[in-house]
Amino acid sequence: MPKGYLVANIRVTDQEKFQKFSGMASPAIQKYGGKVLARGPVADRLEGDIDGIVMMIEFDSKDAANTFYHSEEYQAAKAVREQCSDTDLMIAEGVAE
Repeated sequence: MPKGYLVANIRVTDQEKFQKFSGMASPAIQKYGGKVLARGPVADRLEGDIDGIVMMIEFDSKDAANTFYHSEEYQAAKAVREQCSDTDLMIAEGVAE
């Protein structure tokens, strides 16, 4: 079964609230089997002009990534994130091996 990937670009507007979001999101990522593959503001931006923190989280499947995203725990964290950032987020299915 192909893996599922959550990919986000987060433009933080309030660092203190964003730390609260991170503290809420990390346990939820672990609970739902997510593995952070990449995180940081130092992405080499070769095209486009969007800046911010880039995150890529791997899950066992696209369904597992969606379960995480729609979970009560992550939705609570998301409510905090929406107060302190502008975010582009998507879930994609990996290529079957």
